[in-house]
Parts: sequence; structure tokens; C-alpha cells
Amino acid sequence: MKVGDRVRVKDSVVIYHHPEHRNQPFDLKGTEGEVIGIVTQWQGRPVSANLPILVQFTKKFKAHLRENELEVI
Repeated sequence: MKVGDRVRVKDSVVIYHHPEHRNQPFDLKGTEGEVIGIVTQWQGRPVSANLPILVQFTKKFKAHLRENELEVI
């Protein structure tokens, strides 16, 4: 998986920060987006992030996910 890939959430992932469903549980399963970043460094130092894949779903909404929760379209 690399920056620019189109991806779909294949597992049930419940979030609470979706802009249209603020503070309510929202399941991302089946939602499509684009990988805009892979977290490997923070302030110039290497890190091992728990949720390293940053996916942009809409103009206002992006989320960090694990690689095993996504599939490339």
C-alpha cells in the first residue's frame, strides 16, 4: 500500500469523530477513500504507529487505520 492508492475499509471499524455523526458511533465498513500518508516518522524521528495508514474519505474527513483493515481497489 502506498500514497495515492484507492482503498476500501473491509472490516468493521467504529469511530466517533466523523463530521456528520459527531459523538455517535459510525461504522466505516465499505467506505472508500485515498491513502494520503503513511506514518513512519514524527519530527524527524522514526516511530512505530499503531494506526499508520492515513486515509482521506471526504474533504472534511480523514482517519488513521491499520493496513489489515483496508483493501486496495
